[in-house]
Amino acid sequence: MSSPQGIEVPAALVASYTRNGGEGERAWIARLPALVADLLDRWELERDGGLASGEASLVVPVRRTDGTRAALKLQMPREETTAALIGLRAWNGDGIVRLLDHDPPNGASLLERLDDSRTLASVGDDDVALTTLAGLMARLHSVPAPEGLRGLGDVARDMLASVPAAVAALPDPEDRQRLQRWASAVAELVGEPGDRMLHWDLHYGNVLAAEREPWLAIDPEPLVGDPGFDLWPALDTGWERLHATGDAPRVVRRRFDLLTEALGLDRRRAAVWTLARLLQNTLWDIEDRRTAIDPSQTVVAEALPRH
Repeated sequence: MSSPQGIEVPAALVASYTRNGGEGERAWIARLPALVADLLDRWELERDGGLASGEASLVVPVRRTDGTRAALKLQMPREETTAALIGLRAWNGDGIVRLLDHDPPNGASLLERLDDSRTLASVGDDDVALTTLAGLMARLHSVPAPEGLRGLGDVARDMLASVPAAVAALPDPEDRQRLQRWASAVAELVGEPGDRMLHWDLHYGNVLAAEREPWLAIDPEPLVGDPGFDLWPALDTGWERLHATGDAPRVVRRRFDLLTEALGLDRRRAAVWTLARLLQNTLWDIEDRRTAIDPSQTVVAEALPRH
């Protein structure tokens, strides 16, 4: 999809929004080229490379009038888009990509440019990579949570309400029992959801090389809650390579130990809130008509210390 200004929206992004989206999604993707052109003009930006996209966002490399490199990111305005802007403003570049400007009604943000060709997954030593990630996570958790973000308590209660129907959708008795065990553990802590600002998706692929610091986090989905709920993406990161070691449980345990020690977390609470992430992932899978718990979720659960 292109415009007279020569702004071509990648076909994969167009397909992502139009294949399963409604009228609002189709309308937003149709006006995206004009929106990019307007922001380039309004923020006095010059394009500085080819467009890139993820499943839900468009990224345009740009230069500002002072010559500094930046990235213009656009994503359809939704709750998670708004939450990301709230979080980025609050973190103000501390351990995470810096927000330079933003236009919330249009889901647009101007970010400092990082090296998207080099993620933390490029670090060969897993302990070094995970220690780096843990340091960034600790900094993100240390910033007081601002108003306007969803709370883990509400998320957990919604999950627990969905469990009976989800259990009924699993044909394997062991899977049904496993999901019920996870839900029972989460129910014990649902009244103590925590008050820290979480990234919610911090894994190796969401840590990029940078100039102002060696590594910075990107793509937050901020949520207010217990830091233990933030661990699963790091435990599971690089699953194919992890599985290929032949001893994935050992690596998961090692990662859990490193993270909880670096963050000063209570191991029992961290284990239960990690089970909450496995519960959440499985509920999403069942919504997508899957009828079994993903083996990776089971491996992570069994590698955790007994709560």
